[in-house]
Amino acid sequence: MANDPNIDPRLIRRLGGAELAELRRRMRRHFERYGRNPEILGFQLTKLSAVEYEALALLIGLPPRPTQSVRIDIAQFDAALQDAGMANSLHEALETLDGPIVNRAEVRADLQSRWSSVTDDQGLHPALCGWLRGAPAVSLLKRVSKQAPQTALQLLRQAHTVMQHLPAQGLTRAQLAADALGNAHALDNGQAVATVVLAALHHGANDDELEQPPSEGTTGAADGTRRPAERARDIWARSGVLVNELARPALFLNLPVRTPADALAAPGEPGYLSLRRLLRTPPDWDVANKIIYVCENPNIVSIAADRLGAACAPLVCTDGMPAAAQRVLLKQLFDAGAKLLYHGDFDWAGVHIANNVMKLCEARPWRFGAEDYIQAVKSIAPKKRDLEDMRVAASWDTALVDSMRSNGVAIAEEAVASQLIDDLPHSRSQSY
Repeated sequence: MANDPNIDPRLIRRLGGAELAELRRRMRRHFERYGRNPEILGFQLTKLSAVEYEALALLIGLPPRPTQSVRIDIAQFDAALQDAGMANSLHEALETLDGPIVNRAEVRADLQSRWSSVTDDQGLHPALCGWLRGAPAVSLLKRVSKQAPQTALQLLRQAHTVMQHLPAQGLTRAQLAADALGNAHALDNGQAVATVVLAALHHGANDDELEQPPSEGTTGAADGTRRPAERARDIWARSGVLVNELARPALFLNLPVRTPADALAAPGEPGYLSLRRLLRTPPDWDVANKIIYVCENPNIVSIAADRLGAACAPLVCTDGMPAAAQRVLLKQLFDAGAKLLYHGDFDWAGVHIANNVMKLCEARPWRFGAEDYIQAVKSIAPKKRDLEDMRVAASWDTALVDSMRSNGVAIAEEAVASQLIDDLPHSRSQSY
């Protein structure tokens, strides 16, 4: 290829120099964005320095009077470089001087194609497939895989292996991880595969979603609360997997089982059931069509045991927001045919806890409606308004929130303990 005698050889060297590096970068950006699309004949360069304009003018024959804006005709530039013996094209010259040019559009298309293949069902566990059909799944996968499709695919395969072991029956999370993945810590909190498994399990059980305690000035669902993801421990427990299985055992009194020899505690004495016990060796409940009372505060169980002892109706305590053991116990009782009645504190936190319990096991209110609140206000010693100026709707009684806002008084469950205890003798509460 013959060199154009009108082009100074020093210009050729100058084009590769540092003083024109920014010009080259700006031209490279065009090819990075559009590639070598034959339908795009040129591009505009603006804010050119005098040195940049001079170089372009000498190469492609621009007028000598400098200007800051030039329209580059790609074919003309290619021809000039060919005539100079420098390169076959502008694209080739830029790659020779500064390395390969990556076509971003092609990269994006390729990446999108690879992600599409990742999120295809590919014979994965049904719970994973269901989760993957939602947009949040792809966002989470990209985050935990650090935008790498191959890593995401590996995580899905690992999650599939884990979920083939579920539901378990009181298997520890560490043992599940060791059995399924060969690493006892692979499902620890924060591990990528654990995040994927938990997301899929939670997606498949949205009906049991926990509500977040209300806070002043926040907005959320129609009942005044927001619904974040459940705690990991609760999601694992729902699939029979134990995490900190001895923490926060469930408090109860006089829960009936079919075989008296297998009684869970001495009659009339409060007892505790750990998550470990509930999942590994579930009691054989004798509660079909029987009323089980549920309270929020442990003091109610203590008072009931002191006053009624063995004559007290079956009673369970959530100890505030039910944790994994409490949730599993309530679900087991409900699944065994029990009819659950719930009472809690007359405050906004108490209402949102009740919303969760009602939803979890189709519980009904136990002296926990608007009329009960008004009677409770009248029965306690007068006190200043101490209920926060907010609202959390009660799913079981639409009038309760208005009554509480009108009176502005929070009433602890213990303040109405006498009325509650009156309902608990066995002779008054056998079955529906």
